[in-house]
Amino acid sequence: MESSTGAASQRNSPGTIARVLDTALRTRPDSPAIEAASGIWSYAELNERADRAAGALWSLGVRPGDRVAACLPNDLDIVAAFHGVARIGAIWAGIGEALSESEQTGLHETCAPTVLLAGERCRTDVPGRIDAPRWADLLDRADPAPTITPDPHDPAAIAFTSGTSGRPKAVVHSHHNLLLPGATLVETRGWGPELRKGDSFPLTILNLMVLSTLLTAQAGGCAVIMDRRDVDGVADWISTRRVTVWNGAPAQVFDLARRPHLDLGSLREVWSGGGDAGENLFADFAAAHGITPRATYGLTEAPAVVSIDPVGHERRSRASGQLLPQYDVAAYDDAGKRLPPGELGELCLTATTTGPYAGQWRPLLGHWDSGSIRPTEPGPIATGDIGTVDADGWLTVLDRKKLVIIRGGANIYPLEVERILAADPSVAAVALCPVPDERLGQRVAALIQSAGATLDFDALDALCRRELAGYKVPEIWCAVPDLPRNAMGKVERTRLPELLDRHRSPHPRPY
Repeated sequence: MESSTGAASQRNSPGTIARVLDTALRTRPDSPAIEAASGIWSYAELNERADRAAGALWSLGVRPGDRVAACLPNDLDIVAAFHGVARIGAIWAGIGEALSESEQTGLHETCAPTVLLAGERCRTDVPGRIDAPRWADLLDRADPAPTITPDPHDPAAIAFTSGTSGRPKAVVHSHHNLLLPGATLVETRGWGPELRKGDSFPLTILNLMVLSTLLTAQAGGCAVIMDRRDVDGVADWISTRRVTVWNGAPAQVFDLARRPHLDLGSLREVWSGGGDAGENLFADFAAAHGITPRATYGLTEAPAVVSIDPVGHERRSRASGQLLPQYDVAAYDDAGKRLPPGELGELCLTATTTGPYAGQWRPLLGHWDSGSIRPTEPGPIATGDIGTVDADGWLTVLDRKKLVIIRGGANIYPLEVERILAADPSVAAVALCPVPDERLGQRVAALIQSAGATLDFDALDALCRRELAGYKVPEIWCAVPDLPRNAMGKVERTRLPELLDRHRSPHPRPY
């Protein structure tokens, strides 16, 4: 007889992307599936467009296991192409429009796609490039592609890591793992057809496909694909499209929190990811709009969301929510030993062995390297993040392991200091940067974006000294107009030294 745990595990298995629309097509084919700048598609229309995209790609010679890259804007076409790629067993790869020509070319070389679907902001001219007019013509003339039945654990897509140090890695995920986050979020948060999830991050980031069209299809809801990231544009999309769940970068949440007159009344959840938001920001947003943002922690290798605050108002100071039920995350020491709950170490990820999602999560298939998938080493996946997980599954990130600043032999984790400084109302955003030092190895510089008032560095220095050990207090203070951020809203720390050189104070503070 099948155990209850086994039955639940089987029930929770999400299948393949090629079949993700099936339930909605059967129960609500005329309901909106995607709303974007070009219009609205029902589930029936999205299904038909995905079939056309599959046929067009097949006519171009794309076959199972081939890569298809897309450098396209947030609109209907990129969603149809994504579903079409899955239907012929090919492997999707997104290339960001905001990247430079050399960066786009580098990602293209890494995944070596058969076809590159190119929008106006695609800067790389390579064989296999298909521009919008030709793609539209191919869609109009496409014959149906053969029926391909991929296995749920076949490769489905490549996600590129943010590449904060060195060249981005190409992470390969299966259909199953790309669908699992949506399945657990829909179940644990109680979402259904009423869900209207808005996303303004680029859909060329694989995690955004996971959290938009794949997630909403599993709920039977609508993915609202925004083509604006500025505060007025995001607010207009939320208001006019009656978005119920929206996720944004801390900088976007900050901007919205300072505009209490905006109509955000349709929102039932706001997520903040891509960086540390800070307790004051959450309180400010709640005061302005009557809803407390939910903190999240995500990982390209997972993919997408690993932990999130529960529905409602419950949260814990400085934590990034509770683990989703498919994961077991713990801190490990440098020798690879799992540490007890609450102890500080490198966070590592594996599948949970208890509950209805036991064994459901599978590790990433590997990394795309020189024309094939290079499997990862067995064992828990190291996140590169330093933090803790308590006995109740609340996850707190202290900082990136590789971003540690070593001053005179002592480790300083930038995020710990940044959180203290971000609590000051004069600070809109802050990032720490190491400065080479002949005696100490490195000193600490703080780059601060003002919230509008003149920055009082003496007061900020005093704040740090009240809350931190003296060696962690920044010695160099720098006011900057903006911090450099990538498409996900994360601070691009490799660009901080150059920014510091342009704006730094001539008066370092002695320790």
